[in-house]
Amino acid sequence: MLSNLSRFFVGVLALLSACSTAAAAYPYTVYRGTFIHLPRLNSTSDKPELDRNQGVVWVSSTDGRIKGYDWTVNDDASFQSFLSSHGWNDGTSRQGTKVGVVKSNDARNEFFFPGFIDTHIHAPQFPNIGLFGSSGLLDWLNEYTYPTEASFGSKSDPKNQQTDPKKTPPAGLRVYDEVVNRTLAHGTTCASYFATIHVPATNALAALCHSHGQRAFIGRVCMDNKDICPSYYIDQSTEQGLNATKSTIDYIHTLDPNGTLINPIITPRFAPSCSNASLEGLGKLAASYTPPLHIQTHIAETLDEIALVHQLFPESSSYADVYDKAHLLTQRTILAHGVHLSKDERTLIRDRGSKISHCPSSNSALGSGLAPVRILLDEGLTVGLGTDVSGGYSPSILEAARQACLVSRLLQYSSEYQTMTGNAPSNGSEKLSVEESLYLATRGGAAVVDMADDIGGFDKGMIWDAQLIELGSVPNNTVSLVARGTTMSGAVGNVDLFGDETWQEKIQKWMWSGDDRNVKNVWVQGKLVHTRG
Repeated sequence: MLSNLSRFFVGVLALLSACSTAAAAYPYTVYRGTFIHLPRLNSTSDKPELDRNQGVVWVSSTDGRIKGYDWTVNDDASFQSFLSSHGWNDGTSRQGTKVGVVKSNDARNEFFFPGFIDTHIHAPQFPNIGLFGSSGLLDWLNEYTYPTEASFGSKSDPKNQQTDPKKTPPAGLRVYDEVVNRTLAHGTTCASYFATIHVPATNALAALCHSHGQRAFIGRVCMDNKDICPSYYIDQSTEQGLNATKSTIDYIHTLDPNGTLINPIITPRFAPSCSNASLEGLGKLAASYTPPLHIQTHIAETLDEIALVHQLFPESSSYADVYDKAHLLTQRTILAHGVHLSKDERTLIRDRGSKISHCPSSNSALGSGLAPVRILLDEGLTVGLGTDVSGGYSPSILEAARQACLVSRLLQYSSEYQTMTGNAPSNGSEKLSVEESLYLATRGGAAVVDMADDIGGFDKGMIWDAQLIELGSVPNNTVSLVARGTTMSGAVGNVDLFGDETWQEKIQKWMWSGDDRNVKNVWVQGKLVHTRG
């Protein structure tokens, strides 16, 4: 079995090498066609608007960043003129330096869109997608989550002293390989992953993300509270847990010394699973690095969870205060959920610069509640989207975007929301638009993972983390189709177009009905990492 695992890692590393070689074949890649993104907002009062341009964008193979764009290139003649002006050729001439060219096809309603950013996902829970049980979060953890996560470690290594990724059970490697493949297929170019307490498996997840070319933040889950955590799935001591986390950090820094793709992230599971000593130790550990490490955890997901926090941490005034006392609320902290945050907690989180990962699919599936995203945004908090697999039933951020819209439309009926707003009649302002949800999926997520200047849009100087979306063609001769006895329209997936939609309406149809079948290609750092089979 060890030889099979070795061959597995050799195979994925060879894939990485092949992709890197292909990407480096040209000094630049020129992307030609239709580009759609959401420009960065300058203030909390601004509303996102989709921006559509047609022309070319060129990306350096050296650093994967956008070096320029030209929206006057709109036909073959102007394209050849553009290439000549830069001393380039697309293989049709012997003059100049050859560059790669990637085109979107207007007849197939294709367009380039920024890659999605999943700010909260539990990689080892992927086999449990769709399994929620009949009760809430805390019972669900014990029934499904902890047993599954425990299977990623070796019973012969209870103190978690092994670090070799190949020590991960084969079933665990298969799960991690599948979750990375699946999220890439859905256009997720960056993900913030919770792993398990096991060092080898956490290292394996980092290695797989790196080999597949997905940008990722990888966190070894920390949990040492013997009164809350199951005896079969727990750090043996606070010290052992901190040392195990250091081991994963060291491995990731060796795997990707410059943090180009993979970065470690400090990951206390949630306050109840950790002792005060563990929380404080993790806060100090994050601050001991330059720059400080990112941090991710959960907060205020359910009312029962909040009650448990008050019981376990009576010295703290709130859930957020527990983290603040441990110095875990920083500008590089991701707090998942935030469904039931008090006004004081929201203010504290905003003042500390910490960010919120909104996970609407999970909150609905587990019955956790309706997060008041409009209030969070209006109060100046930074919000992105998370799938929260497997609390969430889908690895698609596009699904999370539409669920964010749906949840916002139900908020007015929530007594908790009515109390927050003083029982004022709803004026519809709580509703998120398609543009706002897609902004959370891209620019918002980029800000949550502290990469707002690098990913989430198509500005000059940003990294080319992108996807090519294909909606499908519209038949231009209905009579001939009927005569042939077919109604085939050339649709891709569930998105049906009839030819009279504006480009904005096409985006709306994609947001509400699109899935991984519409994702034709995906690039991360300028490298092609997924193509639809």
